[in-house]
Amino acid sequence: MTDLLTLHRVSVRFRLPCGVLVRAVSDAALRLRPGRVLALVGESGCGKSVLASALLGLLPGNAETRGHALLDDGTDLLAAPEPVLAGRIRGRRVGLVPQSAGTHLTPVRTARAQLVETIDSLRGPSGADELARRVGLNPADLDRYPHELSGGMAQRVALALALAGDPRIILADEPTTGLDRPLVHRTVDLLADAATDGRAVLLITHDLAAARRVATDVAVMYASRIVEAGPADEVLNDPWHPYTAGLLAALPEGGFEPIPGHPPSLTELDRIEGEWGCVYCQRCPDQPGFAHCTGDPTLLARGERWIAAHAPC
Repeated sequence: MTDLLTLHRVSVRFRLPCGVLVRAVSDAALRLRPGRVLALVGESGCGKSVLASALLGLLPGNAETRGHALLDDGTDLLAAPEPVLAGRIRGRRVGLVPQSAGTHLTPVRTARAQLVETIDSLRGPSGADELARRVGLNPADLDRYPHELSGGMAQRVALALALAGDPRIILADEPTTGLDRPLVHRTVDLLADAATDGRAVLLITHDLAAARRVATDVAVMYASRIVEAGPADEVLNDPWHPYTAGLLAALPEGGFEPIPGHPPSLTELDRIEGEWGCVYCQRCPDQPGFAHCTGDPTLLARGERWIAAHAPC
């Protein structure tokens, strides 16, 4: 099965005016494959949304990127110039479902007007009514203005906009934010339906229940690094990394056991790794007394599963 998108050691840093570097993404490696939903999970602020913005060339001017993000035709999204991203990639090869979809809709135009304009611009193969039905929206609701749409309706309009150019890759950035549980289920089910058409879906979320519902694969991110990845049923039922285990233990079914301490500041990661060897070491239950980890994290792999950790993780 050919990967639709392959990430090789993607890193993103932001240089602040004072000269400080914010390390937002460090050496990310992922594979997006047709017919599959990859859930990228982790606490807010760990770098998930920055990674999605990097893939679409939507980072601010003070961002520095390294690594490669290769489409199946060899196009490197991190190296592609803006005319290529705007003319060939965004909406056509890669569709985006943004966080808080209602705020991304133009308030003075109906949903239909915005959808039709997008279809015409991208020369999409489907009409507005057809796309509305595909995402579970009554076509009549397209004639509403954004403030007349419920949160669930706005989210479905956003998905219809993402599908307008018939892209093979969908990036969904926290698409369930602010939705109640039934609407969360409906939203992620629609994303899973999009994957059954041969698309690859990257679901960025901090909602482990949503990930468990639809993901075929899971990657876990902590303090800019992906620390564990593999098939969803294996990662979520038998976590290898102590951070993944801690996330699952914090769920109701895990007993509401919080992870001690707090995530480190992204401006402090170089210092922490230099001093401790691992950004998770100070919270890790496998390092009693916060004993030092040594050297770089080891990549431990078996089949399609891997973790980046220090022994005895």
